[in-house]
Amino acid sequence: MAYRDNTKVVKIGDRLIGGGNPILIQSMTNTRTEDVKATVEQIHRLEQAGCEIIRCTVPTIEAAKAIAEIKKEISIPLVADIHFDYKMAIAAMEYGADKIRINPGNIGGKEKIEEVVRCAKERQVPIRVGVNSGSLEKDLVEKYGGVTAEGLVESALDKVAMVEDCGYDQIVISIKSSNVMMCIRAHEILAQKTDYPLHVGITEAGTLMSGNIKSAVGLGVILYQGIGDTIRVSLTGDPVEEIKSGKQILRTLGLRTGGIDVVSCPTCGRTKIDLIGLANQVETMVQGYPLNIKVAVMGCAVNGPGEAREADLGIAGGVGEGLLMKHGKIIRKVPEGELLDALRQELDSML
Repeated sequence: MAYRDNTKVVKIGDRLIGGGNPILIQSMTNTRTEDVKATVEQIHRLEQAGCEIIRCTVPTIEAAKAIAEIKKEISIPLVADIHFDYKMAIAAMEYGADKIRINPGNIGGKEKIEEVVRCAKERQVPIRVGVNSGSLEKDLVEKYGGVTAEGLVESALDKVAMVEDCGYDQIVISIKSSNVMMCIRAHEILAQKTDYPLHVGITEAGTLMSGNIKSAVGLGVILYQGIGDTIRVSLTGDPVEEIKSGKQILRTLGLRTGGIDVVSCPTCGRTKIDLIGLANQVETMVQGYPLNIKVAVMGCAVNGPGEAREADLGIAGGVGEGLLMKHGKIIRKVPEGELLDALRQELDSML
């Protein structure tokens, strides 16, 4: 059963997933992997945001060779994303990939799968077996009368068996769909049928708004049931946003502590300051603080102090000025233009 406390432990570089280890957050670069400088720069931004495993596409031998150079400059494990060409999977491992992501069904037949697995086994490189609802095999579509959760699970386990038949069990399973409810159901079924660690995500989730909503709902339900060992929030946009969202989902579920939790009111007619702009500035500012606290950003001095009582620090707006609060108590009044700096100073004093 793939409930996270009981899944197999798989080592990816210097990180462990499965077996009750912390759920790790992943992302994928959107640079050309062959462009080492741009790829490294993006990975550094992702590392700073809290990315713990990074995946890069490897469509060419130049991209595979670039892995060796990229790995010299980063401190998190690198996963090579492979489609169709088994030679790229082997080359990626030879140049230092810490894990490969393949679909054994489209890698080129049994002999080629055996070659890939042999290389992985020699280097102890884990294999993520990925199945996507958009590429479900025709026979399974016919068998189940369409693309279904049951079909996805059968397809995934078929691919796992291909790797197992080659005598290897360092496997991570990924089953993804843009249909949130199907994805949830597929993970519920899969968790009953295997003890391999699961990589969870809602594929092609969409833009920042719709993608975050779909991912929060899908990942939230799946993770809350004790399913899932590593996650990726797939968004159309800057990959750094995926990390921010992943951290927030885990914190909201109580699966991760650490980091500043920013709460803010929805604004109303009493709001006399630019609360929306201020809340966004605060959320960006606190990203770099290694503090495990709650910060409240409130729009008015009427309900602000009461609403911020449970926060460690808080600011509440007034007419051209605001209140700075600590543990629900008002410290002082501050001009509106100095609220952000005043909050920053208090945060600095807590380091």
